[in-house]
Amino acid sequence: MTKKPRILNKVFALDDLEHYAMRHLPRPVFGYISGGSERNQTLDINLHDLQKIKFIPNILRDVSERSISTSLFGNKWNAPFGISPMGVSALAAYRGDIVLAEAARNMNVPMIISGSSLIPMEEIIKLAPETWFQAYLPGEHDKVEKLVLRVKNAGFKTLILTVDVSVLAGRENNLRNGFSTPLRPSFRLMYDGMIRPKWTVNTFLRTLLIHGMPHFENFLADRGEPVFSASINRDFGKRSNLNWKHLKQIRDLWDGNLIVKGILNTDDAIKAQSMGADAIIISNHGGRQLDSAISSIKALENIRPVIKGDCKVFVDSGFRRGTDVIKALAIGADFVFIGRPFLYAASIAGQEGVEHSIQLLMEEIDRDIALLGVNSIDELNTNLLHKD
Repeated sequence: MTKKPRILNKVFALDDLEHYAMRHLPRPVFGYISGGSERNQTLDINLHDLQKIKFIPNILRDVSERSISTSLFGNKWNAPFGISPMGVSALAAYRGDIVLAEAARNMNVPMIISGSSLIPMEEIIKLAPETWFQAYLPGEHDKVEKLVLRVKNAGFKTLILTVDVSVLAGRENNLRNGFSTPLRPSFRLMYDGMIRPKWTVNTFLRTLLIHGMPHFENFLADRGEPVFSASINRDFGKRSNLNWKHLKQIRDLWDGNLIVKGILNTDDAIKAQSMGADAIIISNHGGRQLDSAISSIKALENIRPVIKGDCKVFVDSGFRRGTDVIKALAIGADFVFIGRPFLYAASIAGQEGVEHSIQLLMEEIDRDIALLGVNSIDELNTNLLHKD
C-alpha cells in the first residue's frame, strides 16, 4: 500500500491546494495555471457571483439515505462533478494528464483531456477508457476531419469542441511571470527551476530523461510541435475562421456524444442544441479568454431556461467548494467541471493528491446537501436559493 504524501495532511479543502502549488511550482508555470487574462476581472467575478447566492435550507428532513451519484450519458458517476480540460498539464505534474485520468477513473468521475495536452490521447484512453476528449480546431475542413477520425479511432465516446478561443487571449500575467508560448530558455526560467528543485527533478528532468522533450501530441491528427518550438503560435493561431459550418461537419462525422464548450449567451446555446449538440458547457474559460465576460454562474441562470429536451447543460469556471457545485446544480446545471485545483493537487502529490481532493469535494457535497435537507441531486432547485 502506497504511503499517503504528508503534504495531504494539510489539505482540508480545494482552496488549500493553490498555496502549496505556488510553493512547489516555478513561478512561470504556476502563473500560467493560476492566471486569467488582462485585469483578471472575469477570473474574479466568477467567485464574486457565486458568493452572492445564499441557501435557504429545509429542516427536519430524513437525509439518512442521501446520495450524490449522478447518471450521465449512460454512466452512473459517483459525484456530480468532473475534471475540466487543462493544457500542458504534464508541465505542472509528471505525466499530468495520465495522473488526472487515472485518479478520475479510480474515483468514478469524468475527466476531459485537453487538445493542448502533452501525452498522446491513445496512451491516456488505454489506461482510463471513460476519458473524454476536448479539441481546439482550426477552421479547416480537412484538419477537422482528420482529428475527429483520430479521436474516434482511439476509442473516445465523448468529444468536446471548445469555441471561445478564436484568437489567443491577452495574458500579460504570463509575460510578467516569465511564461511564454513557446517556452524560451532564459536565465530567469533556469533560476525559477533551481529554487523549485522538487519540481525540476521529479517533473521536468524526469520527463526529459524518460520521455524526451514534450510535444503537443493531440492538437491535430499528427504529432504537434515541442513545447520549445517557435512554430507553436503558427498552429495555435488558425482558429479565427472556425464557425457553425465546422460544428455541422463534426456532428456529421461524430456519432458519439458531442459537447460544445465556451457558450455564454442564450442564442448560441439554442443554436448549438439545434445543430445536434448533446450538451453544452457554459464557460468563460476560467477567466482566461475575454476579460470582463459574464460569470459562468450568471450565464447559467440565463441559459438554463431556454434549453429544453435531451440536451444537457454543464458549467465550469470558478467552482471550488461543494456549496459552489450545489448552487449550480440547484439553478439547473446537469454537471459541474473543475480544473485548476485538481492540477495543483497532481503537482504537489500526484495521483494520491488528485484522489484526495476529489474525495474532499465529494464529502463537502454530501455534507452540504444533508444540511440543506435533501437526499439527492435531483431534489436541488431554486427554492433553496436566495440571491443578494
